[in-house]
Order: sequence, then structure tokens, then C-alpha cells
Amino acid sequence: MKTLLNEQICAFLEESDKIAALSNVSACIQMTYENINWVGFYFVKDGQLVLGPFQGKPACTRIPFDKGVCGKCYRDKSVQCIDDVLAFPGHIACDCASRSELCVPIIVNGECVGEIDIDAPTTNRFTEKEENEMLQAAYDIAQ
Repeated sequence: MKTLLNEQICAFLEESDKIAALSNVSACIQMTYENINWVGFYFVKDGQLVLGPFQGKPACTRIPFDKGVCGKCYRDKSVQCIDDVLAFPGHIACDCASRSELCVPIIVNGECVGEIDIDAPTTNRFTEKEENEMLQAAYDIAQ
């Protein structure tokens, strides 16, 4: 069963322009989740992850596949829920205030084409509920 957040995300995804749709999706997540300091998208382009629509402070515009939480999410095609980013080897600190991170792959035909990335200023921020909501969101975006 989809949550209210996932229903709202699906409504935004009815927009045919990907940038417009995902801009509203990131705004909706930012408004729904408490105590986060960044939410956005990275998409595979030119052999790396390139910044897409987001909410928060300016972010890293390009992330190599072999770096950071986002790179591991891409390589493993799996959710990365990092309770303490300072303990994550190779963490990329786009915002030095971030302490935990949730990164969810967007999979199309078995390939990771992008990611939903969320940062928080506290450790141990993300729950199984939020992980499941973002897995559903990634699935809906991939359709």
C-alpha cells in the first residue's frame, strides 16, 4: 500500500517534463521529512553521476562512480542507509553539516540510471519507513 507521500509523488510524476516533475518531487520530500538538510537526484551521464533537481544548499554537481555513498549505491544497485557518514570510507562532504544519508537507486531494465539522495544533520536519522517510501518512489520514477 502506497503512503500519502508516495501518492503525492505519483501525482507529480504525471508531468511529462522530467525536470519539472522531479523538482516538485524533491520539494515534496523536503516538506514531508523532518530534520533533513538536502534531498535531490543524481542521474547517470557521461560516465558519472550528475546532479538533477534538488532542495537544499548547493551540491556536488558530479560524482564519480567510485566515490562516496552515491557511488556505492550506483555500483551495488542497492539502497545505502548510512547512519554516520563520518564513519563511511570515502564519504563526499558536499555539506559538512550532513551526518547521515539515504541513497536509493533508480533502476530501469536492470541498470542504475539515477538515484534519490537524502542527507540529514543528525546521525541515525533514516527509518525503514522512509527507506521503503523512497524505494517506492524510485520504482515509480523508473516507470
